[in-house]
Amino acid sequence: MAVLPIRIVGDPVLRTPSEEVTDFGPDLARLVRDMEETMLDVEGAGLAAPQVGVNLRIFTYSVEGRGGHVVNPVLEVGETLQTEGSEGCLSVPGLGYRTVRADWARVRGVDVHGAPIEVEGTGLLARCLQHETDHLDGRLYIDCLEGPERKDALRRIRDGQFNQIAQSTQSTRARSVGSVFGAMSRHGSPAHRTDGGTR
Repeated sequence: MAVLPIRIVGDPVLRTPSEEVTDFGPDLARLVRDMEETMLDVEGAGLAAPQVGVNLRIFTYSVEGRGGHVVNPVLEVGETLQTEGSEGCLSVPGLGYRTVRADWARVRGVDVHGAPIEVEGTGLLARCLQHETDHLDGRLYIDCLEGPERKDALRRIRDGQFNQIAQSTQSTRARSVGSVFGAMSRHGSPAHRTDGGTR
């Protein structure tokens, strides 16, 4: 297994809709193992394949004692919204914002062997499932922001301080990267570690 480098906002792969997985061989199993190791190494709650430069519909998750992976997930959400909750992202280091999400979510997909998988939850798990599925559609959590918070996020991403934080984060992560595939301060209320901490 190997820890993979994580792509940072600005990388085109993060804005490219992912392709369905059709090959369920050993390469897929190795990728999922590497993604799980990478997610745990950076203390993330989830990690999507585009974040490690792979344009496939796969994500891993580890939330409140539940964890695993889903290949080719299809997302369903409820109508009730979470009234509280912030998010950060491994691909947008150093920032965290209150993000509106559905309070219930379910994904249906398959595992690395093609066997059916269903993951369902509320609260932080529901938030994670939505966040990771967004990645597979070429969306980042900052796309869910509105008004002043969206303007603030975009301004911070454009400024030099964000670039310094991103470079520092990548340098820190690079110490544990060894991949066959290639290598917070918070704003507002503390962000849940949906898709990552500050490393």
